[in-house]
Amino acid sequence: MPAYLIAEVEVTDLAAYEGYKKITPAAVAAYGGKFIVRGGAVDSKEGGWSPSRLVVIEFASMEQARRFYDSPEYAPALAIRKAASKSRLVLVEGV
Repeated sequence: MPAYLIAEVEVTDLAAYEGYKKITPAAVAAYGGKFIVRGGAVDSKEGGWSPSRLVVIEFASMEQARRFYDSPEYAPALAIRKAASKSRLVLVEGV
């Protein structure tokens, strides 16, 4: 069953965040992930939710999504993201 990493990101340091964007694709690919959404335009329709940046990454399973998030390949990027943005992130099983 597929799983998705869904993140709402408010970038607070654009220059530092560029480093995150350079590192992350290789780490995602190493765990079989595929970007579905990566910061495109958002059209808020209900509830007043209007994220400035939304990211959705698909993985083959919840276990693969967890392995990616906890991986040594992603750790440097995660540190950059935490320092250069405010984020909310979930892993969710698909159907």
